Amino acid sequence: MDKGIQPVTLRGTHVRLEPASTDHAEAMCKAAHDRPFTLFSRHIDSDTVEGCREQLQFLIDHPTTLPFTLFDARTDELIGGTTYCDIRPAHRGVEIGWTWITKERRGSVVNPEMKYLLLRHAFETDLFESGPAIRVVLKTHHENLRSQAAISKLGAKHEANLRNHVIMPDGSYRHSVVYSILEDEWDKVKDVLKNRLGEI
Repeated sequence: MDKGIQPVTLRGTHVRLEPASTDHAEAMCKAAHDRPFTLFSRHIDSDTVEGCREQLQFLIDHPTTLPFTLFDARTDELIGGTTYCDIRPAHRGVEIGWTWITKERRGSVVNPEMKYLLLRHAFETDLFESGPAIRVVLKTHHENLRSQAAISKLGAKHEANLRNHVIMPDGSYRHSVVYSILEDEWDKVKDVLKNRLGEI
């Protein structure tokens, strides 16, 4: 299936992002023991290997998503996942979403390096046949204050709150908080991330 962008492995000092595979389901099930998906719009049965496999297959098969599995670069331990989603080749736009990180790694270098790798790949390579991305979006649940703080810390601009945007698996309504980074803002965001990573 041509999704408009190609799978790639992204390597950093601390983390490695590999194209997601259903072969990762067993390790994903073990890693996701604290159910980090409760604020996602689609129910993920992370208590079973089959549930994790179905979720990975859903993201792999979806026409506008390119999922990654997140590994510790030094130990090869599976520590999370993320996805390029809402892929829009004609407009050179993409969203980074469906992100989860194991509880022990939250608040560490993992999230900023993962975002650095994804954003650098989007803005500094020919992500699309027509060139690099000109816009990257990040969205989160209105109750996910940790995620909102992390996105703001990146330097992404708050754009909107989409009210009653999604009906959640439990029937509640999610307002989606929307942020974006544009191509001419990437250098500043990159400097923030590199400073956090101690690279400059």
